[in-house]
Amino acid sequence: MQSKVLACLLSVAIAVLTFGVALPAIAANSALLAISPRDLTPLTLDLLQERLRSPIASEGNRLLDLRRMDIDLRPENAAFREQFYSLLQAHLQRPGAPMGLDLSYSQIQGDLSISKLGLRVPFYDGEALSPIFTPTEQAQLKRDRRRLYRLSTLSQSLLITPTKDTTLTAPLQITVFRGLLKLAQTRATGAADFSNTFFLNRVEAQGTQFPAGANLTQVRFSLPVSFASANFGRGVQFRSSIFFGKADFNQVQFQGEVNFQGSEFQATANFNQAVFDQPANFSRVQWQGNADFAQTHWRDQVQFSKGKFSQSLFLTDATFEQAALFREAQFERPVNLRGATILDRADFSYCTFGAAAYLNVPGLRFDSDKVKILGDPGQIGQVISVPTLTGNENLLRELVRNFRRLEQIGDANQVDYLRQRLRSRLVLQQIIGTNLNSASAERLQRIGFSEKQADALLLRRRQQPFRNRTELLTLDEIGIATYINVRDRIITTAPLPPLLDLLYRLSRAITWLGLSLLLVLSRDGTSFWLIFGVGLVTVAYFSILFWVSDRWRRRYPTPILPTPEETLWVMALATGLAALGLTAIVQTADRPAITLLSWAIVAVPIPLLLLVLLYRQGRYHPLIDTSYFMEEGTLRQLRILIGRLPTIPRYPLFRERYLPIPWQKRWNWLNYFDFSFNNFLRFGFNDLRMRDEHLPGLIATLVWYQWTLGTLYIALLLWTLSRTIPGLNLLIYFK
Repeated sequence: MQSKVLACLLSVAIAVLTFGVALPAIAANSALLAISPRDLTPLTLDLLQERLRSPIASEGNRLLDLRRMDIDLRPENAAFREQFYSLLQAHLQRPGAPMGLDLSYSQIQGDLSISKLGLRVPFYDGEALSPIFTPTEQAQLKRDRRRLYRLSTLSQSLLITPTKDTTLTAPLQITVFRGLLKLAQTRATGAADFSNTFFLNRVEAQGTQFPAGANLTQVRFSLPVSFASANFGRGVQFRSSIFFGKADFNQVQFQGEVNFQGSEFQATANFNQAVFDQPANFSRVQWQGNADFAQTHWRDQVQFSKGKFSQSLFLTDATFEQAALFREAQFERPVNLRGATILDRADFSYCTFGAAAYLNVPGLRFDSDKVKILGDPGQIGQVISVPTLTGNENLLRELVRNFRRLEQIGDANQVDYLRQRLRSRLVLQQIIGTNLNSASAERLQRIGFSEKQADALLLRRRQQPFRNRTELLTLDEIGIATYINVRDRIITTAPLPPLLDLLYRLSRAITWLGLSLLLVLSRDGTSFWLIFGVGLVTVAYFSILFWVSDRWRRRYPTPILPTPEETLWVMALATGLAALGLTAIVQTADRPAITLLSWAIVAVPIPLLLLVLLYRQGRYHPLIDTSYFMEEGTLRQLRILIGRLPTIPRYPLFRERYLPIPWQKRWNWLNYFDFSFNNFLRFGFNDLRMRDEHLPGLIATLVWYQWTLGTLYIALLLWTLSRTIPGLNLLIYFK
């Protein structure tokens, strides 16, 4: 019994201590909650005049203190409403230091018109404003005057016939609010009107509630403005507004339609964790700073059409339940869609992407059977970016399926090319990377870990092996900076014995080599012109080799050499073919230098070595003054010789049909190019082959080497055609 009593007393003590610790936090958060009407003081005319006579000081600003007031501005209280606006306007418009207004934690019954509290001034350049506004305030007003004048002039010039409407020819006017405006946790039961107002000081409206909506059309905010955690019950209008300073709309609840059409954000715009229940219109908005829409939730359609994003657009972890339209938008910096969820469609049609712009989509979630990602054919696939293959394999497959269903084969191939590039990088990392589950402490320190971090890593893997690289961040000793420094040099595979580990890395090296050649020579079968350019360069190169080996035989005792005219023609044609091939490679390859280097590694060393050995040992055999290449003399026609081998048959009757190519003919040099096309592409005008008698083995090896490369090339070419021809592509992938 006593133990139960002690247990109860202990529980009560713990609860009291816990409540005592949490009490300051609760008190701090309670300030953010709406004030109960019972806690508000009704604002009367006498109390208003008293507050006007005794402004308060806050952060260097003089404010009229109307906090925690119940202000009745309904039509049935029209007399008080007129007095309220006139008295406040008279105090707020006094010359000298600007006077601010603090309506925090107050409730306004009826409509709230902030635009009635400012000074109505003409928007022109002159000295008439100098007695009222300070030089700093005049400079702020001039920031927007030129733009408004140009827009007004343009709108009038576009009229077909001159108008007599005085509203178009009257001087532009705007309401100026000079002081600080505080509306923290303010609630207005009616509509809030801020339209056509230039706020020269800060606007602090955190937690403001406008259940009947708000009108902020053509508003200018000269300094930072905050509507953080605000709640707009109905539609809110920010059309043609300008935010010169930072705009903070994080955690705002937009329950009605939102319209920011034609607005301009000259600094960072923060809409982090905002919720949009109804359609949102951000079309024609200019975003000169970062636009942060991370973790936003869009329950209806959103339009970013014709917007201009000078800096990055963040849509990290955002959720789009309906269409997200970015048509005709301009992006100069990346669009971050990491972890975003698309449930309808995202339309990037007719968008313009600058040199530094791309769509960063790692972790993007969508179902390709129901959702569409739209964009201009040939462009949208080029701007999609994923940093790593791990965790994004399914995403890339879904993107490929998305574009194939839209019959945008080029974009599907581009995404697949990106997938294979990431795979190549992953395989290379598996070859040269350090295995966290088997590396020694010295090895770990060499790749960037400190001694303390290496010891912690060894202790952790003895308890449980690492399954992925991100588990490093679970160690207290390893921070994000260290992880970023070493993540590209580590792997997390099961430890293997040294011999098996070596064999594993060798197998991965062969895989990486083959995949790398596919990527650099044909973009993984996605670029016909790239593989065609490689073929032209190869044909021209081997044509020269065959011509040299056959025509440049000896100088002594009897010269067997080509004529200068023949040499000129051969070099001219080879140069032309190589130039066409190089042009195609430069225009289509991501890294032309790497492509040419890879081609050179495959095609140059072995043939040159064979020629060096050939000329070093000399040629001493019968038929030395007859060509090694034979022509089938019974037919002369265009042929596709897929199954032809480069050596003539040994059967005597077949030999009778083949004659040596005529050296004495002026056009004989064309035969070497014809033979190179035949041997490499299985395509030519004549059936040209090597003779089977008195043929140096080095020349036969050279010809067979090109034939082998040609077999591989034709397979790659046919595969590339199957992926780039739309009809054949659909037949293969949707059979």
